[in-house]
Amino acid sequence: MVGILKNAYVKYVVALLLFGSNGIVASYILLNSYEIVYLRTLIGSIFLIIVFFLSKQKLQFWGNKSHLLYLVISGVAMGASWIFLFEAFAQIGVSIATLIYYCGPVIVMMLSPFIFREKMTSAKVVGFLAVILGMLCVNGQAFVQGKISWGLILGMLSAITYAIMVIFNKKASSITGLENAMCQLVISFITVAIFIGLKQGFSVNISDGNLIPILVLGVASTGIGCYFYFSSIGSLPVQTVSILGYLEPLSALIFSAAILGEELSLVQVAGAVLILGGAAFGELFRQKGQEKVSSE
Repeated sequence: MVGILKNAYVKYVVALLLFGSNGIVASYILLNSYEIVYLRTLIGSIFLIIVFFLSKQKLQFWGNKSHLLYLVISGVAMGASWIFLFEAFAQIGVSIATLIYYCGPVIVMMLSPFIFREKMTSAKVVGFLAVILGMLCVNGQAFVQGKISWGLILGMLSAITYAIMVIFNKKASSITGLENAMCQLVISFITVAIFIGLKQGFSVNISDGNLIPILVLGVASTGIGCYFYFSSIGSLPVQTVSILGYLEPLSALIFSAAILGEELSLVQVAGAVLILGGAAFGELFRQKGQEKVSSE
């Protein structure tokens, strides 16, 4: 039992670090954002389909039509979210785009009382206010000067569509594990493929220098990352999954500073602490509140 738990921890942490490297790997691919997401979802989908059938699991998603619809909406939102996020990477850098993107979980947290009938707590409100203050710190100069760039708007759209993805994935509660990841990624690929097909056609010109980072992004950061993520979270405590999840944006900030040379000002660093700390605080106390209710 201890060995299984330790293995789950290792896989979960590796998955988060792989996800955190997405923006770094994408910076070495000389394609536009939607072409990168198109290839990422294509390669990742193929990888997860192979893993799913090699594991001899059976497809069961059609058993609940309403949950399948929720998963379709979630998959479409994921494809849109990645398009917005990867374009934001190119426009405003990995660091700031990641911080804006990670406001998504807080949007979910604030909407959960209305959608999932969860109790609105003071911890949620404090966490939400901390994130708003953090956003002002990270992007304060742009807000004050009235210079809301296209990159900031894309980052905000990525956070909103991230929240839609999470909410509808949670509602598709009968489709779980690897089957959930595979179906969602395939739906995401179809969404991005339709978009890119209408915009420029399905042909993407891949030069020799782009091939390796594309494969790394598709196979490692997407396929292996999703497989490790969904095969480990079921064996870990919910609170652990929530708190450790913040390794993803933290690693993205560290990678972008160390590898890409991106720097945040002291005010922006304070904003990053407020955004990630506020989100983690609200999530931590939400889980404690649920445990208290269940024990009663």
